[in-house]
Amino acid sequence: MITQTLPAAPEKISAGKNEILMITNADLRESANLACWPMQEKYEAKLQDMLGKLGYQMKRAHAVDHQRGHGFISSQRQGSDLFAQIDENAPLIVLLTAWQYSHHVAPSLVHHKGPILLLANFDGTWPGLVGMLCLAGSLTSLGKSYSRLWSENFDDELFVDGLKTWLRYGSLQHSLSYLHPVPATHPVMATEAGKLGRNVGEYVLRHKEIIGLFDTFCMGMINGVFPQQAMVNIGMPIESLSQSALLVEMAKVPDSLREACLQWYIDQGMDFRFGEDGSKELTREQVKEQCAMMIAMARFVQRFGLSAVGVQYQQGLKDSCAASDFAEGAIGSTARFPLPDEHGNIICDGQPIPCINEVDMGTAIPQTMLWRLLSSFSLPAETTLHDIRWGSEYNGTFYWDLEISGAVPFEHLKGGIKGATGYRQPAMYFPYGGSTICGQGKAGRFIWARAHYEGTEVIMHIGTGRGVELPEEEFERRHRATCYEWPLLNAVLDGVGRDELMAGHQSNHLTIAYVDEPVLQTVFQAFVAQALTQGIRVAVAGTAIDLL
Repeated sequence: MITQTLPAAPEKISAGKNEILMITNADLRESANLACWPMQEKYEAKLQDMLGKLGYQMKRAHAVDHQRGHGFISSQRQGSDLFAQIDENAPLIVLLTAWQYSHHVAPSLVHHKGPILLLANFDGTWPGLVGMLCLAGSLTSLGKSYSRLWSENFDDELFVDGLKTWLRYGSLQHSLSYLHPVPATHPVMATEAGKLGRNVGEYVLRHKEIIGLFDTFCMGMINGVFPQQAMVNIGMPIESLSQSALLVEMAKVPDSLREACLQWYIDQGMDFRFGEDGSKELTREQVKEQCAMMIAMARFVQRFGLSAVGVQYQQGLKDSCAASDFAEGAIGSTARFPLPDEHGNIICDGQPIPCINEVDMGTAIPQTMLWRLLSSFSLPAETTLHDIRWGSEYNGTFYWDLEISGAVPFEHLKGGIKGATGYRQPAMYFPYGGSTICGQGKAGRFIWARAHYEGTEVIMHIGTGRGVELPEEEFERRHRATCYEWPLLNAVLDGVGRDELMAGHQSNHLTIAYVDEPVLQTVFQAFVAQALTQGIRVAVAGTAIDLL
């Protein structure tokens, strides 16, 4: 006779009449959770107040842990245990005021049957909007329906009307008319530019763009980990590499080569803000370790025949060595210290190596595609991803603040290497330090893109934009409202404003590549044709559709 014993079912957490359950998810790092907690308390009070005015009551589904000093969900186990208690039919608001690791709650949200609203503060310092876009993209990739809403102060018309709609109907839909589906039979395929793009797409399918990633799944981004079949179908398979192997390869780089690499960048005019206390300040040894990482990464590119390379970042190597930022930005630049293999031969001389920041496959796809396409035209081919970090109006125009968390290729900065400043990555995130590549994003036209997946199908949103060098005072205001150690690009996305992108974008990231105005239309048409040839479903964003 078989007997069975399972843990006792926990007491259910349910919602009464006109009562809404609220949960809040955040970081894996307690230092970040403690820093962000006061802002979360502020927005919880704002939400409670507005719900009260609309005849509803907010019920916190999980208590504040006063011993830990915050009330965030901060692990997948905590999120899973909480959802085992929550009534699966209860209306649920996920209030986000900080960066959050989506995997803490996304697997449980998939099984929740009640209405779900992802609600974010729109603030540069406390990036709930960034976390919401990541969680939204993760749920989309997992096939889960949800609603999304955002606001600066939880009192504007869009927020109030949106909340009313969700409370009444359990769903909130935003117009996605800014996205224009492009069928595989679109006339662009028959144009001269389309033929050039088809040539590149066919090349990729035949020869493969192998993307080497030192571990995957960075910072809870489920939407950044694509099914293997999805990557194989579009001719861009993954070479799975280990960060432990990267550390071994770094150890083989002698100090003399590390020193030569660092000195090369100093001689080129980069301004490293060195100090003496490595626990808080940037030191030469930290940057030399980053130089060793860049050289090691390049040797893997050569050894495995990679088209692009990426490092997991933050939760991966942060407790073992200096942050990967400088290595990632520098290796993605054409202006780069000559990287020797074990025999002294220079690797990928005179060309950038696409670097997949945060091992995000959704940016790896357009980054590598644009690199291949632009290289085939003998055009500048540096690419990067950016966080959709914030944005606000200046003189009547809404400018996005796009801010990658550490480094961009030097060619994307005003002044290039001479316009770059190396700050120490914040100690609360990176105990072993390391330099960022900070500066003002340069003015110029660009193509932007981001891929996501649904099932095993790859979908890519593609648009155009313009980098703008705002006046120093305004740039400084925005820079200090976000993360000062990181590079910041102010940009306008053609025909895509704040609310359009927040309504339909499936990630906290987007990829950009600068393309000069005289060739922008040709490159854009070729890029769309390339994507369609590789079997990617394309939607063109905003007024970029006019280029087709």
